[in-house]
Amino acid sequence: MTQRVRVEVSDQIALVTLNRPEKMNALDPEMFEAINGTIDQLAGRDDVRVVVLQGEGRAFCAGLDLSNFTSQNQSSGTLETRTHGLANSFQQVAWGWRQLPMPVICAVHGISFGGGFQIMSGADIRFIHPATRCSIMEMRWGLVPDMGGFPLWRGNVRDDQLRQLIYTNEEFTGIEAQAMGFATHVDEDPKAAAMALAQVIAAKNPQAIRASKTICNALGDATDEQLLLAESIEQEAVIGRPNQIEAVMAQMEGRAPRFVD
Repeated sequence: MTQRVRVEVSDQIALVTLNRPEKMNALDPEMFEAINGTIDQLAGRDDVRVVVLQGEGRAFCAGLDLSNFTSQNQSSGTLETRTHGLANSFQQVAWGWRQLPMPVICAVHGISFGGGFQIMSGADIRFIHPATRCSIMEMRWGLVPDMGGFPLWRGNVRDDQLRQLIYTNEEFTGIEAQAMGFATHVDEDPKAAAMALAQVIAAKNPQAIRASKTICNALGDATDEQLLLAESIEQEAVIGRPNQIEAVMAQMEGRAPRFVD
């Protein structure tokens, strides 16, 4: 069997590739297991400062491979079991990227349907090819989007637009995805753009980047009081530490910083 997810780490950047190109990276049980395993491994890697997520072949991810799932795979009650903190194992393939301590940048091309669109949405920043075919596809199969999309889309797209796309499962382009707020940037070469941004982020103080992501993740639910306190807590953990001092010294000396992970 082909390795479902490929991980290559270089210069503190992990390039993660969904690797089932013959099926447009559709999600079968092995793909779910491989993605969740990859997220678990990355969560414990201090040497990775940024993750870039992409799909192999002609699509990012075509969504659920229905030929590999039956009612027995998702029997009554099993989806309500929390296996990964707040999420079940199906939600974790999208939600898990947002919960990683380091930023995740997604490069999307070809097709991003259903579960694939929700996986894309788990990234901190998303580059998308203008001609990408997108859809919140679940309603086509009489299903509810249930792989983490709802909390990930909250705040990114207008409520009425989101409802229409869910209710109709209509397709839209990468350009339209960016205009509505699902994607951050439109680019003819999303992988190259994602890697270029990853290099910029990887050159920053990794502790400050991770702390900032922690606060960003709290924006949707925390009160002003909680956010103000979170700023103070995270800053106390960063300020005056060797990497923060190195950031200042590198600026003053006009050189590239040398951070320690």
